[in-house]
Amino acid sequence: MPVAMWDFKHCDPKRCSGVKLARCDMLKTLKLTQRFRGIVASPIGEKVVSPADRKVVELYGAGVVDCSWARVDEVPFSKIKGPTDRLLPYLVATNPVNYGKPWKLNCAEALAAIFYITGYPEHGEALLGKFKWGHAFKKVNGGLLSRYSKCKDAAEVLEVQNEYLKKLEEDERIKKEESLAQQDGDSDDDDLLFKNHNRDNAFTAFADDTDDSEEGSDEEDSDDDSEEEEDDDSEDEKNGDDIDLITDNLGNTYVRDH
Repeated sequence: MPVAMWDFKHCDPKRCSGVKLARCDMLKTLKLTQRFRGIVASPIGEKVVSPADRKVVELYGAGVVDCSWARVDEVPFSKIKGPTDRLLPYLVATNPVNYGKPWKLNCAEALAAIFYITGYPEHGEALLGKFKWGHAFKKVNGGLLSRYSKCKDAAEVLEVQNEYLKKLEEDERIKKEESLAQQDGDSDDDDLLFKNHNRDNAFTAFADDTDDSEEGSDEEDSDDDSEEEEDDDSEDEKNGDDIDLITDNLGNTYVRDH
């Protein structure tokens, strides 16, 4: 299956994925004026690549324009002879230069994406297999690539893409709200104690119970002691008239028997 690339020499040849694929005889480098009839990943495409392009890929292969994202405005796309330019739907780069960045795919990733979406995953894997990081592209984008490959046409691919982007935005909004709520909670410990009823009850109940029990115990013990002393005094007073005490010459005190 034909694989082609227009190389504008923007990248370091030692780091360029397209140049490496060319050295491995996995793609053909084209001159600016050379015509290519396959599906070409290009920023000037009017439609996204979809399973509807499968027949074109089968017959004529896939191509890519090798240029720097920082210098894309310098590329004379109008001179590139490709009748079937296509945009790529939302995908995340996993190459070392732009890892984790949406849309910033390099040549190998762009070509692999075309093959995955149009139903030729084995060709995409063969291209990515030339790179140590290649397996990460399928791992990161596998879910989206699978959904894109099951669409009927470009319109459905865009629906899947927009649905996914909407979900990303919603997840990000929720994450920000939770982060702000956590920050507000951290700045006001009283609010945290109030929300955590277990902690609140633990502190309040423990303090109140301790104070009440200790104070009550002291008061009750004091009252009991005074009552016992009063009882003892009254008993002594009651019995004082009935008891005769005598003291001997040594100072010993005895109760006189009646």
